[in-house]
Amino acid sequence: MARISGIDLPRNKRGEIGLTYIYGIGRSTAQSILDKAGISYDVKVQDWTDAQLTQIRNFINDEIKVEGALRSEVQLNIKRLMDIGCYRGLRHRKGLPTRGQRTKNNSRTRKGKRKTVANKKKATK
Repeated sequence: MARISGIDLPRNKRGEIGLTYIYGIGRSTAQSILDKAGISYDVKVQDWTDAQLTQIRNFINDEIKVEGALRSEVQLNIKRLMDIGCYRGLRHRKGLPTRGQRTKNNSRTRKGKRKTVANKKKATK
């Protein structure tokens, strides 16, 4: 079982895909890690030797910020934006999209489930 940064990598996936299961590592980062370790992208995770696994683990721990450290940094960045009161911080505070998307029809992921607002009743004469 290949375990890196507290994550069990899937054994039957190719190396570059298996590394993307770690938060903070995408395809291009995984490819650069495997290049530096001298491992082919096509070698499955279960076929890595202990030396290769140790080499990958050491490189990730030394060079790349992943998992808990990266998550806390992202949260601190969002908190900083909210504290200084910039536009992006206000959008985070209100739970709305921060990158310019329109909100009239879409953005249900950020806004949550629809809240129906009742119409005003007409005054009777």
